[in-house]
Amino acid sequence: METLNHFMNILASPMGLLGLLGQGLFFSRFLVQWLASEKTGKSVVPVSFWYLSIGGGGLLLFYAIWRKDPVIILGQLVGLFVYIRNLMLIYRHKPAAAAEA
Repeated sequence: METLNHFMNILASPMGLLGLLGQGLFFSRFLVQWLASEKTGKSVVPVSFWYLSIGGGGLLLFYAIWRKDPVIILGQLVGLFVYIRNLMLIYRHKPAAAAEA
């Protein structure tokens, strides 16, 4: 019972709510990707997936720093690099694709 109270106290705190928001954003990217794939009938990764990844990953990184959790900090830092890099690649090639059309 003490563990459950501790768990609920963390979730009810402002930082706990921030962590939940980050986790919610991070999870929502999978829903967005799934729905976009179902709509097209093939596997696709919409640009919004990467923005949700950055938002969720950034909030989770902030939460992990507050919790002083080096495992989550390192994981989110690497992830943020990948998400930002993917957006850079998408936008680098968008003007070229528009010019070809």
